[in-house]
Amino acid sequence: MAPIDEKHEALLKSTNLAAVTTLRRDASPHTTPTWVDWDGEHVLVNTARGRAKVRHIEANPRVGVLVVDRDDPYSWVSVSGPAELVDEGADEHIHELSRRYMGRDYSIGEGEQRVIVRITPERVTQR
Repeated sequence: MAPIDEKHEALLKSTNLAAVTTLRRDASPHTTPTWVDWDGEHVLVNTARGRAKVRHIEANPRVGVLVVDRDDPYSWVSVSGPAELVDEGADEHIHELSRRYMGRDYSIGEGEQRVIVRITPERVTQR
């Protein structure tokens, strides 16, 4: 696992958006903005079963994440590595992220199954 320094851990725990890149079946990149989190070992993203990110990760678990400091665009962290999909705690996690980013619980749609994308940092670039 590649280390992330405290300054850049703070970027992952703040309200900066992340650009998350997964790979489609044809290996072309698919990048989307999303909320991001850090558990001390893994970069965490929360999504729902049935979405493109989940399908892509199931086919190819390599993921890249870029977070740029909204207050200093020359400060950023880029992380790439394998991802795993974790169902346990996903509803609680999306509420935690929503309270951080929006100030309120997340409105989970009827029948929506949340999932945490847990990314292990293999390569880290920090500026």
